[in-house]
Amino acid sequence: MPQFMNPINQVLLAGLIGSIGGITRSIVGLLKARLIKREINLRYWLITQGVSCVIGGFMGIIFNFDWRISLLAGYAGLDLIEGIYKSFKSQKVIVKAA
Repeated sequence: MPQFMNPINQVLLAGLIGSIGGITRSIVGLLKARLIKREINLRYWLITQGVSCVIGGFMGIIFNFDWRISLLAGYAGLDLIEGIYKSFKSQKVIVKAA
């Protein structure tokens, strides 16, 4: 990032780039949902985009505002959080030792 940008603009830009990573991931998901004729939940999509913006922004801050980290964090970080959410959403099976 250019050094002449103020910190607020750097954070906003990192968040925007993180959102672009999330949008890229969501386009793949939307195409997949269309292929298997699955219903698309707009509210869920909007929430995941907000999360990818936040993740990309934070990772951009942590890693010295590197746009590549923000983009990757928006893409992969959202996938990680979605996987964690789905694991808690599903019912757990407890196996007891004999």
